[in-house]
Amino acid sequence: QLQLVESGGGLVQPGGSLRLSCAASGSIFSINMGWYRQAPGKERELVARIIGSSTYTDYADSVKGRFTISRDNAKNTVYLQMNSLKPEDTAVYYCNMWPFRNDYWGQGTQVTVSS
Repeated sequence: QLQLVESGGGLVQPGGSLRLSCAASGSIFSINMGWYRQAPGKERELVARIIGSSTYTDYADSVKGRFTISRDNAKNTVYLQMNSLKPEDTAVYYCNMWPFRNDYWGQGTQVTVSS
């Protein structure tokens, strides 16, 4: 089973930046991938996706213009560059395929945006 491991989270001040990484245990070539997040007391939501067959990406309205999803297939890694972070971005961030599969969830990485 393909395993996904998220990293790169941490504590950052509002307006700051972080880059999250999602390392896959196998090839993710041509696989649609997404970044998801879940804040305490809230439902998990898709924040960004990248289509494996193209360079097409799209984003949740709440992060559009601030976040960028990308991939490096040679490294089997998906990234999420997060700029201009806001307190409401605080959440555990997960990567998964898109559409997600329940057996692919990892531990996630905590992002906390606070002054």
